[in-house]
Amino acid sequence: MEKNKKQFETEAIRGQMERTAYREHSTPMFLTSSFTFPNAELMADTFAGQAEGIIYSRYSNPNTDELIQKVCAMEGAEDGFATASGMAAVFASMAAFLQAGDHILASRAVFGSTHQILSELFPRWGITFTYADPKDIDNWEQHLQANTRMIVLETPSNPGLALIDLEKAGALAGKHGLILNVDNCFATPYLQTPLRYGAHLSVHSGTKWMDGQGRVLGGLIVGGAGLIEKVRFFCRHTGPAMSPFNAWVLSKSLETLAVRMERHCSNALQLATFLEQHPSVEKVHYPHLSSHPQYELAKKQMRLGGGIVAFEVQGGVEGGMQFLNRIRLCSLSSNLGDSRTIVTHPASTTHSKLKEEERLAVGIRPGMVRISVGLEHIEDIIGDVLQALEK
Repeated sequence: MEKNKKQFETEAIRGQMERTAYREHSTPMFLTSSFTFPNAELMADTFAGQAEGIIYSRYSNPNTDELIQKVCAMEGAEDGFATASGMAAVFASMAAFLQAGDHILASRAVFGSTHQILSELFPRWGITFTYADPKDIDNWEQHLQANTRMIVLETPSNPGLALIDLEKAGALAGKHGLILNVDNCFATPYLQTPLRYGAHLSVHSGTKWMDGQGRVLGGLIVGGAGLIEKVRFFCRHTGPAMSPFNAWVLSKSLETLAVRMERHCSNALQLATFLEQHPSVEKVHYPHLSSHPQYELAKKQMRLGGGIVAFEVQGGVEGGMQFLNRIRLCSLSSNLGDSRTIVTHPASTTHSKLKEEERLAVGIRPGMVRISVGLEHIEDIIGDVLQALEK
């Protein structure tokens, strides 16, 4: 361990802004849109970048600054920017660097809204993309073009939990001078740190595990200082800033991220093990199950297997929807990362805008169910899933 470097849990709890004159123990909220200056000279110097100071909460705020510093410490990043939502972070992490004529190489297994950005929005501005098989990264190099500027991927993927070898992705990006942009939402900084494998940007939906209780929206982009400066410029002038209140909530939530993720992962592994033995379940997807085709990779780059379990029930779309209608304890919602267990049928909800062949190409079969495993007692979670399966 590096000298003076604290452990993850300590950084999450003790990494907060300096106390104000009131000597508060817990960071206060700075619910202000702007900040004042004692004189015109300091105000001018601050706007010119010749003096440090907070100007406007769209640019920065003590609460967002504290949150960013915590996530940077967790990820091993130099700087970051906090956005109003996870998708704002995903969009800004790409749009801040791309221009007409550029090309993106992306994993085929990306979130539905990320797919819409790549396939529907970016083409309007002359930005093209190519999808590559997430399970065959050894052949990604053949998809690169002379105008490729960025590699975009998420690992584990949503909802099929396909993994991408981050070390190989980092080597590929480094060889060709590309920006490697990793959606690290499913793993969180506690389970996985893409920057150590050569990623340049790590992106999060703070709405999910970081908040952990389904209360607020937020997104984070962290990485090297030079890259984040471009992100900051883009966001400063387009305005997707996180609110100070949401930043305060997320910063407090990070204090319990490690202990929460330990329980989420423990519950998820037990649920996945149970499902694998049930006759009504055709297939179970969970990175730390030995049956997962990328189990060894998951053990290498993820501390634990995460809090998401995906499985396939008999009966296709109808079977999946019937399963949801039989659930009693767990919640039916499109969100994930909550203290409450959440059940979703991707083919009819989160990924319904994709064509059937697009869903099948990323492993989303008609009967797939995604469970965001919560913090309830595991016997109660399994009991609810069991009664839904056996009806």
